[in-house]
Amino acid sequence: VFTFNAVEIKVQPSVKVKNGAPMSIVCHADISKSTDFQLKHNFTIFKDGKLVFMTVSDKGDAQYEIPMARSSDTGDYECTVEAGRKTKSSSSLHVWVTGMTKPILTAEKKEVLEGDVVKLRCELPEEVPPLYFFFRKIKMNSTPKEKHVFEPYRNFSVVEFSVEEGDNILQFDCFGRRTVKLEFENSEHSNKTLVTVREPFIKPTLSAKPSNNITEGDRIQFECSTVVARMRDIEIILQKNKTILNSVRDEKSLKYSAVATLEDSGEYLCKVEQGRASKTTKLNVEVSELFPKPILAASMNKLDENKELTLSCSISGFRKANFSILRKNSNGDIWLKNSRNLTMRVNVNDTGSYICKAEVKGIVKESKPVRINVYAPVSKPTLSVVGGLPEVVLGKPLRLICRSVTGTPPITFTFYKGNEVKKIVINDTYATFFDENIRQNDRRGYKCDARNNHSSGVKTSSILNITVIGNIPYGEVEDGSETAFLCSVKEGSWPILFRIFRKTDHEVLLFEKSENADRVMWRKEAMNRQDTGTYYCVASNRANVDVKSHPITISVILASWQKGIIAAFVLIPVAGAVTLALWWFLWKKKKAKGPSMEMSGSALATNLTSEKLTRQHNDGDYYSGSGYIEDSENHMKSTDESKGPDLESAEVEYTEVEVSTLDPHREIDSLPIHFPAPVQKGTETVYSEIRKANN
Repeated sequence: VFTFNAVEIKVQPSVKVKNGAPMSIVCHADISKSTDFQLKHNFTIFKDGKLVFMTVSDKGDAQYEIPMARSSDTGDYECTVEAGRKTKSSSSLHVWVTGMTKPILTAEKKEVLEGDVVKLRCELPEEVPPLYFFFRKIKMNSTPKEKHVFEPYRNFSVVEFSVEEGDNILQFDCFGRRTVKLEFENSEHSNKTLVTVREPFIKPTLSAKPSNNITEGDRIQFECSTVVARMRDIEIILQKNKTILNSVRDEKSLKYSAVATLEDSGEYLCKVEQGRASKTTKLNVEVSELFPKPILAASMNKLDENKELTLSCSISGFRKANFSILRKNSNGDIWLKNSRNLTMRVNVNDTGSYICKAEVKGIVKESKPVRINVYAPVSKPTLSVVGGLPEVVLGKPLRLICRSVTGTPPITFTFYKGNEVKKIVINDTYATFFDENIRQNDRRGYKCDARNNHSSGVKTSSILNITVIGNIPYGEVEDGSETAFLCSVKEGSWPILFRIFRKTDHEVLLFEKSENADRVMWRKEAMNRQDTGTYYCVASNRANVDVKSHPITISVILASWQKGIIAAFVLIPVAGAVTLALWWFLWKKKKAKGPSMEMSGSALATNLTSEKLTRQHNDGDYYSGSGYIEDSENHMKSTDESKGPDLESAEVEYTEVEVSTLDPHREIDSLPIHFPAPVQKGTETVYSEIRKANN
């Protein structure tokens, strides 16, 4: 009987081994046995999951020898031991072989021409991908140019470097890089490879004749030349500001000439190209000004039509030149006159931009454009309602349009409501205005002004009066009021004949009108009682088919002022009758009772108080009784004065007295005292002094 206690793996001399040094991977099996007997062990060693070593031994140890460790031996090692149908594996052990082999660099050519390419190959023969390769192009007195390539599946890489102008003796090298456990490791640099560069042609020469400092109007000539090793596919190009002026092929020189202008000042470049090779030469040229740009002046920039316009062209400090005046046009400038001055009578079609040109020694210069605006006067504007008739429904916005048939834009339109400015609009031929503040009795008319830059000034439209359409009358209309009747159709060909009828005992035609519109309005200024009845309208056009509207019923009632007069005539006799009854009642009481007025006053107050508690009124209307209280007090005071000092000690009490309305069904002698007063709803409480008699 046996059992595995453990399987262990280790590396000698350490887990970090230098490249080229010897290295051993040792696998040890720790086994316990019941007796001492012979046991065969099968040892297997894996690197990164791949089998690298296998052996059979009677001993509990096995050793995998690597005489010269390379970076490719870096990895994770594991050992498995199998014995007597039992198997056990060790844990994983990472081994890092530090340092990489030196790369080998080779160049395809040792000698090249400018414009050619150098093809390089860098190899790490003992390394395992993935690998990074770095190539360097080294030139005297300059920073090396570097390229890098990632190779996931091979241990070499190939790149190309261009040979540029100025390259003569070049050196190249390379090195490799790998990653180990997220760390970078670089190899040493390869050997340096030398490449010689030959010129296919020399750097070109560029010259200007007579000089590179000349005056405009003089002729200037450029010449660019080079020396070529072989003529085939050679090209010479002359440029200014990246614009190609001239070019030749398969020739050693180029010539170009022109009359110099100020615009010809600047840097010129001569370029010689052959294949990928290119050489350039630059030359600065300065052209002095012969004369300044002309100046065009106008007698007026804004003027009325049929007025005279004078245009004058001049050059500051220079008079001998050929002048011409032109008008700018998108299809080409329009010539007007070969002169420095031009006078003409203008119309609106002469609006535009004008220039003048001056020529000296073949040099032509153009002035800055001058804008001329010619204005025709605005015509009297027309103001109308957008969409038809001069009317608006109450609560709806009113949209007006003001239009001038003639007049040079821009035109300034001003809208007025009455004399109040409501809106100012600048447009070409028309402007619109919304009035959202429409009232039922708005009587202010609308008008608009139009003006432009013409000297004639402002033109004003006629006043436009708008009809405000309120609610269509239905039900009661006051006597004497103005009433508007609106008859409309949804569609139909114009003109449309509208007729409005009133129907009482018979039909009466009230209004008839033909309109080029879908509606018509008839206003009756003063309604009276005879206008009560049913109204309807009928519309027809050339189709001779009458269409009848739904009827509306109107009752003409008394106006408010009429009701007031009637009320006055009714109340005045009533008030007179009440006053007469009061006088008669007081006179009768005074004559009948005389000295006992004290009790009458007291009893009267008591009766009134009792009436307040017992009487209930059907209509709830009451008259104010303040007048009664004052007269009662005055009468009682007079009685108190006749009694003398006995009443001075009388007790004073206060009680609420309710004054009731006159009941026409009661007898006159049983009426309480009333005074005329406005009718009020509810009750009115007054306070009165009641003095008790001694008895």
